[in-house]
Amino acid sequence: MKKLLPALLLLAAACKQKEYNADLLVKNAVVYTVDSTFTTANAFVVSKGKILAVGNADTLEQKYNAHEVLDAKGAAIYPGFIDAHAHFYEYGLGLQEVNLDGTKSWKEIVDSVEAYATRNTDGWIVGRGWDQNDWDKKQFPDKAKLDSLFPVRPVILSRVDGHAVIANQAALNIAGVKPGQTINGGEIETVKGKLTGILVDNAVGIVTRKIPEPTAPVVENALLSAQKNCFEVGLTTVDDCGLPYTMINTLADLQHKGSLKMRLYVMLADRQENYDYLFKRGAYKTPYLDVRAFKVYADGALGSRGACLLKPYADSAKWNGFLLSSQAHFEEVAKKIAEKGFQMCTHAIGDSANRVILKIYASVLKGKNDRRWRIEHSQIVAPEDVKLFGDNSIIPSVQPTHATSDMYWAGKRLGEKRLKSSGYVYKALLKQNGWIPLGTDFPVENINPMYTFYAAVERKDLKGFPEHGFQKENALTREEALRGITIWAAKANFEEKEKGSIEPGKYADFVILDKDIMKAKGAELPTVKVTGTYINGVKVYDKK
Repeated sequence: MKKLLPALLLLAAACKQKEYNADLLVKNAVVYTVDSTFTTANAFVVSKGKILAVGNADTLEQKYNAHEVLDAKGAAIYPGFIDAHAHFYEYGLGLQEVNLDGTKSWKEIVDSVEAYATRNTDGWIVGRGWDQNDWDKKQFPDKAKLDSLFPVRPVILSRVDGHAVIANQAALNIAGVKPGQTINGGEIETVKGKLTGILVDNAVGIVTRKIPEPTAPVVENALLSAQKNCFEVGLTTVDDCGLPYTMINTLADLQHKGSLKMRLYVMLADRQENYDYLFKRGAYKTPYLDVRAFKVYADGALGSRGACLLKPYADSAKWNGFLLSSQAHFEEVAKKIAEKGFQMCTHAIGDSANRVILKIYASVLKGKNDRRWRIEHSQIVAPEDVKLFGDNSIIPSVQPTHATSDMYWAGKRLGEKRLKSSGYVYKALLKQNGWIPLGTDFPVENINPMYTFYAAVERKDLKGFPEHGFQKENALTREEALRGITIWAAKANFEEKEKGSIEPGKYADFVILDKDIMKAKGAELPTVKVTGTYINGVKVYDKK
């Protein structure tokens, strides 16, 4: 008996050491927790969809009896990536339409439309992605060729930013658009008394409202197709900006069924029916769906000269762009959103639009606060206005790839001096509140957060241009960029206590990469691939 006693004590001790059960142990990893001190670890434990413990593998293996063990074999692991500004549903619909991304001429676009029409013989022809700034002849096209090819079938093709379209005569006829017609906050281009087919900003809706609503199967396919591509690049939460309230039940139903696993932070569009819905119902919150914000548009895009500028465009001497609604409208919605306790997120590109919205926000917020009202894009901000972000705790929500896409022609729109002092000043904006959320604005830009990370730290495009970076003084550090696509993006959504870092109590959303982006050479960053994406500790993407 005396001989058995030490053995029994050792056995009891061993059993006591593994006193907790868990679903998953991840070990032999370089875990970037992205906590407040940017701690790294080599292991963590998951239980019931949440992080249970983070630390050393030996310690965790002794304490936890895990149902499954994932040996990362030295790979780098990060919190699930969050895109703080995108158009998830719109991107999914676009996957079923004519893809015009990267087209280099109007002829190439027409050829793409013809090919699509051959494969899809009924209904409207809808496409997106053209950018006249990428063509040799950098001017808006004319609808004549579309009219000759499609005299009856309606065609509408959106510019890459969605703020301008070209429509054929069949589409214009359905919408009742006439030569010389005007609209506030938009433009219906007429040359020598004839429509060219170009519609800018508010004019776009005249035609798009006539496009038949997609069927339920098309909507579901769009959402699930978007999800698939997002998981492949490591996105586990996406901010979908500007949806109608009618989409909430659709999203919630698919998430409840388990087919839509993507976490979504939804901003409802600036429309009375959306205000009525959310003000009456209150914020909608589940583990997968968060609806508490409104998306408002102050102006258009720089590329289509719809951004509202303080001084005229350098390449259009008598044109400043325009606001899409009156200042009175912005003041009214700001007051009622504040009164009801919701978040206001306003698209503002030009320095005039940013000034208008910053001052309206300031009049409502009245100094430091925790409302987390956001200005989406904050692309061109007059130097004297930057401090308004910090003075009133206004959050600049930016998209680094906009800078590296626009840099080829932005100087022509603004003049080099204004571009240098006011354009894409992410570092200066970061300093205002000490944090800044990052996104892509997809489908305007590529969905890949690695491109966001690369553009933020290197300030180069995928060709490695320019050699020394575009206005490199406004580059972010790698830690800042990683925080921007994780914890700071979560904070912009009031979700930093549940996601955005690998810490106990948070959702077990994480990503495994084939290279360590905190150590890889700058030129390697765009080539980094996701090998595994996890939500609630369950794999939703696996690179075979």
